[in-house]
Amino acid sequence: MSWKFSTLENCRALICRAIQRFMPIKLPCWQIIQFVHESIRAIYTATRLWINSPSIIAQGYRVPHFRHLSGIESSDVSVYLLPLYFQIEVIVGLEANLSAFVILSQGKCGLSTCTTHYLVAMSVTDLLVLITEVILRRINNYYLPLNILKLTSVCRLLYVMIRAAIDCSVWFTVAFTFDRFVAISCQKLKLKYCTKKTSTVVLALTSILLCLKNFPIYFRYKPKWIINNVEWRCSNKKNYFRDPRWTGFRIFEKVLTPLLPFGLILLLNAMTVRHILMASRVRKGLKAQRKGEKRSDQEMESRRNSVVLLFTISGTFILLWLVYLIYIFDFDGSIIDPSGTFEVLAYMLRNLSCCTNTFIYVATQSKFRDQLKMMLKYPLTSIHKCMNRQNH
Repeated sequence: MSWKFSTLENCRALICRAIQRFMPIKLPCWQIIQFVHESIRAIYTATRLWINSPSIIAQGYRVPHFRHLSGIESSDVSVYLLPLYFQIEVIVGLEANLSAFVILSQGKCGLSTCTTHYLVAMSVTDLLVLITEVILRRINNYYLPLNILKLTSVCRLLYVMIRAAIDCSVWFTVAFTFDRFVAISCQKLKLKYCTKKTSTVVLALTSILLCLKNFPIYFRYKPKWIINNVEWRCSNKKNYFRDPRWTGFRIFEKVLTPLLPFGLILLLNAMTVRHILMASRVRKGLKAQRKGEKRSDQEMESRRNSVVLLFTISGTFILLWLVYLIYIFDFDGSIIDPSGTFEVLAYMLRNLSCCTNTFIYVATQSKFRDQLKMMLKYPLTSIHKCMNRQNH
């Protein structure tokens, strides 16, 4: 018996023993495995047979195979790779953003209060994007062909939540960039703007306005199927592509997110770099006049850390959103890639931007690294302390 085969059998035996422990009736392992497999298959088959019954098909409704329910129909390779990619993205993204939220909320990373507020808000909105866009929409579409989330009323609300979460994630990055620009370049305005109260007002006002902006999306969709007087799934209304009001709303959406944030981030970073270069020249001139003094410039060190954090977050955002920006202005889908692969890549990179900030903090902030190490060691140290107490 090979090593792989014996390991597989051991895993199966452990699973069976765990299931048998909680089952009132004792069954052999092979029967448990067969029962679970056949139950899942029967539920899926029954759902497909009910929806694809002759009476329903005669009305023009049919549920396709789960691989076509993802919202992106493309090559066979992406059909099997995308579910795996989404699962890895969710696991990594949820753990990273939850860790960032817990660590930053404690305020022990050596960052200013307003900066901490913006970074915590960014981690929260990234979590919401992962939950709504990746879990409730993408992964749900792959593995659950028909459930309560596919009801038209729920589906409409989900699209509103997805769009609002994405907009907040983008504009919180813009707000953070503007806050750092003011802190570095505008010393007079810094005392009034870079405060805890101002950051709270900016984040709350931005969230409210973006939620109101996305409210019309609820009325954009109509039921795709009506089965036994129950409305299922969402599809665009016919006048969505003809009505001038909807056309104007689509253009407004594309300009608001992500075209305008792109321009603002590039502009603010360029002005910040210009101010830093001018300030460094002045400081070099002053140091040349004080050759005898050897003092560490603490202000320049703190500014350097702030600038590194700012440029890393802004640069990563621009790189990951650039493909999506190009895609949304390819109106008929035939300019860049008619097969749809470019569309898949655009959404993958856009969603990936919600998982990167924590890794940026680890790479650029030493105190954040220390707090993360303490958090990872905490379960082990707690177990070790409990064992020592029991021994004594």
